[in-house]
Amino acid sequence: MPMRGIRGATTAAANTRAAILDAANELLRELLKANAVRVDDIASVIFTVTPDLDAAFPASAARALGWRDVALLDMLAPRVPNDLPYCIRVLIHCDTARAANQLRHIYLRDARQLRPDRAEEIER
Repeated sequence: MPMRGIRGATTAAANTRAAILDAANELLRELLKANAVRVDDIASVIFTVTPDLDAAFPASAARALGWRDVALLDMLAPRVPNDLPYCIRVLIHCDTARAANQLRHIYLRDARQLRPDRAEEIER
């Protein structure tokens, strides 16, 4: 079974632990549901956050969801002019029988403007 990467992004409502974990939790759930991925099929997850998010690690949301044996990495994205505030990006590496063009990359909340072509997939 091939290893594939599934991308997504969202924004937190504020730089608070609760807001960061809520946004990350929602994104992770939507990505797994949209791609029919089981936690056992996930090898690793990389999270990046904009520098204005420092109240919590988004990977904590994955641990709270029970992702105990998944390698998780939190990284701080570089400061970029006009970057989307409070942005959380994720890259999930997982085993899947789906072809690359069958994967659904999910962009929620204000992060929808990062990839308008993918934002149509999940309507809020």
